[in-house]
Amino acid sequence: MSNKPIGTLDHIGIAVRSIAEARKFYQDALGATFMYEHDDPEAGFKYAELDLGGTVIELLESLRDDSFLHKFIAERGEGLHHLTFNVPDSKARLAELKAAGVRVVQEKEHSLTSYEAFISPRSAHGVLIQVGSGFPTLSLDPEWEKIEPGLRLKKK
Repeated sequence: MSNKPIGTLDHIGIAVRSIAEARKFYQDALGATFMYEHDDPEAGFKYAELDLGGTVIELLESLRDDSFLHKFIAERGEGLHHLTFNVPDSKARLAELKAAGVRVVQEKEHSLTSYEAFISPRSAHGVLIQVGSGFPTLSLDPEWEKIEPGLRLKKK
């Protein structure tokens, strides 16, 4: 297994009951700047991205009672959900991690340039780690700028 850093931090995911309420805190108290909001009805959640001095905070809110996020908040309450790392050759790096015995789950290829998976909290001392490349996995991917206006609510 490589001893190089896996990648760079793209964002920190935080599970919240209400994005609207959480945004007030992150924007008003901490000075974060709203970037965009996006609904993922298929997965049962929505998220908002905020820039906090160069660190992206992703607020995640459940859209329905049967979503993974609803279950997460019911069991653990609001708080840290995951860390996401930008890993340019994520597919190869994840294969390397798996070969070394790291538990990798929910692998998904979005396109030829976008691949993501999660390192299980069982392997990462209680922290869910998303490893990925490209759009839509990475909050800072330039493709977010190209989303049609109805899906990307910029600078609210």
